[in-house]
Amino acid sequence: MTGWRAAATEIAELLAARHPDPFALLGPHAVPGGMVVRAFVPGAETLEALFVGASPMALERRDPDGFFEGLVAGAIPPLAYRLRAARGDDRWEFLDPFAFGPTLGPLDDHLLVEGTHARLFDRLGAHPCTHVGAAGVRFAVWAPEARRASVVGDFNAWDGRRHPMRKRVDSGLWEIFLPGVAEGARYKYEILGRDGELCPLKADPFGFAAELRPASASVVARTDHFAWTDSAWMAQRATRDATRAPMAIYEVHAGSWRRHPDGRYYTWDELADALIPYVADLGFTHVEFMPVSEHPLDASWGYQPLGLYAVTARHGPPEGFARLIDRAHAAGIGVILDWVPAHFPVDAQGLARFDGGPLYEHPDPRRGFLPGWGTAVFDFGRKEVAAFLAANALFWLGRYHADGLRVDAVSSMLYLDYDRPADGWAPNEDGSNVNRDAVAFLQHVNTLIAQQVPGAFTAAEEASAWAGVTAAAEDGGLGFRFKWNMGWMNDTLRYVAKEPVHRRWHHRLVTFGLMYAWNEAFILPLSHDEVVHGKGTLLGRLPGDEWQRFAGLRCYYAFMWGHPGKKLLFMGQEFGPWREWSETRECDWWLLQHAPHRGLQDLVRALNRLHRDHPALHARDCEPEGFQWIEADDAAHSVFSWLRFDGEGGSPVAVICNFTPVPRPGYRVGLPAAGAWRVLLNTDEARFGGSGQPVVVEATAIPWQGQPASAVVDLPPLAALYLEPVVAPVADKGMDMVT
Repeated sequence: MTGWRAAATEIAELLAARHPDPFALLGPHAVPGGMVVRAFVPGAETLEALFVGASPMALERRDPDGFFEGLVAGAIPPLAYRLRAARGDDRWEFLDPFAFGPTLGPLDDHLLVEGTHARLFDRLGAHPCTHVGAAGVRFAVWAPEARRASVVGDFNAWDGRRHPMRKRVDSGLWEIFLPGVAEGARYKYEILGRDGELCPLKADPFGFAAELRPASASVVARTDHFAWTDSAWMAQRATRDATRAPMAIYEVHAGSWRRHPDGRYYTWDELADALIPYVADLGFTHVEFMPVSEHPLDASWGYQPLGLYAVTARHGPPEGFARLIDRAHAAGIGVILDWVPAHFPVDAQGLARFDGGPLYEHPDPRRGFLPGWGTAVFDFGRKEVAAFLAANALFWLGRYHADGLRVDAVSSMLYLDYDRPADGWAPNEDGSNVNRDAVAFLQHVNTLIAQQVPGAFTAAEEASAWAGVTAAAEDGGLGFRFKWNMGWMNDTLRYVAKEPVHRRWHHRLVTFGLMYAWNEAFILPLSHDEVVHGKGTLLGRLPGDEWQRFAGLRCYYAFMWGHPGKKLLFMGQEFGPWREWSETRECDWWLLQHAPHRGLQDLVRALNRLHRDHPALHARDCEPEGFQWIEADDAAHSVFSWLRFDGEGGSPVAVICNFTPVPRPGYRVGLPAAGAWRVLLNTDEARFGGSGQPVVVEATAIPWQGQPASAVVDLPPLAALYLEPVVAPVADKGMDMVT
């Protein structure tokens, strides 16, 4: 009866973690006359197989390192035994992982290779489950060129010899079910690379949780069991046209909005307690979080993600973040997440050279590495990589109920020569510089989101002149719902940073944005990027004394909220900090003890209320019929005036901005109807920190500036007015307004 014994060479390969197929050696295997059971249990001096209704059977220790085997006479069901190990007085029992069959099937292989597995996160990664009646965790990872992949963790002494995985040759997937492992277990993958060398231990690309930095192991966690209470919100979201709905976004860095006195981060639940009521009180419709995916370096703000599927451990477990979103929805606030598919860091535990060579990154460094950022670039043309990223987008929008994704650094994805020297990029065969694989990927993801998560949206941070960012993919566009208007942001910030006496010579910086305002569906962003790295704060970059700076910023905010396009403001800028933002400390909340800062905050609250309550200020943000200049060319006075319409015949809103510290008494402005006009907003009101002089508007039938009526208005200095007719217009839907 020697034919059932393992060959010494096979045992040696197993102990060296070089066996080509450990599942063919370990576990139960039918042999003539019965079944052989083999196991590798380092540290065990003896090992017994325990069978139901039978006496324990001692297995022979073939190697002192812990390799055991024994022959069981007769037919024994594969899972009808447990193993009991002993070392001295210690005893421990466990189920044999190598007695369990696969948890993946041929369809998983096919869909992964085809690139159409939209729910890869349901199959790959670590999933607590019951398999063939046993509780444990199923692990699966993609490493097609690896010679071996093992799960290592705190449950097996981080020993890659103990749990080598089963390779699915058709797809390059590796899998194993480990009975007895549970939520909270820390783990990584030990991979023997294509060159026969061990890779650094790798965190799980599909890990749903991670250790707090600087530790970097993945953590077994469930994300499919959250107790959501937002069904009404989700149903309403599916029917919402975001371009015609009010949208004022409060951008947040979770680690520095608030901190505990000792510097500790707020947990997700603590953030929900403080942040959600604050955002609701200020009237913002959405909160946008800078990346919440796991990342190793605080100073990267999340834009160097290592765990695209893991909520950062800085603020607690995944369910805490789910509760925050659920509570936001209960308060009527949408949640947008920054999403970073453009690049990834090359930290050893991450995706870089995952199976010993380029896998997630493009193999040509001229396309797979960005020297300016020191980061790798995804191989968007590889179907498995595109599927990994597309599934990640659906994961955040579906599993976590996020309402939108703001896609970071889209320009870097679109152009092969982005931030590369002339001799450092590889053009297409026709010499062009468009990354066609990335274009196809973005079109695919945006189409997939529209099909599978109705009502959710994506917004592109795209700073070039690429045409059709928000056009439908089937029409040749990229398929985003919104685009950040970087041109508007740069031009208008340049304008308000100039001394008022010089602004007349730069009038076009303000008006030029209306030349292309409807080429895309725009968001007007005053984001974190504008208040860091030596740029100063918004308040700090304005000229003049303190009064002029606050007045100028109030005027600028009113200009922005009255301008076509959705709004975005970075945290803290609502009350005018003097210090640049830093991720190392919380916002300067103490400033709210001072009236000018409280006044600015009150103005933002008022602007958000008007934006939400007056359809003319949001319903046609992305359509030309929602806007009409009254006067665009009064450079001599640095005054701008225009009308906003809801496109449904409702009351228009007139906006007038005086960007000089000089009052303009008796300033005549054209209006679409005679009669009394109420002042909806005057940024010079005392409650906002202004002079408090009242403004009365009575329009008469004197045509002016192309309008059938006009009014003489006393314009306050560095101030903006919003006006609405007292008598609601009665008109056909459109722009012909009469009282």
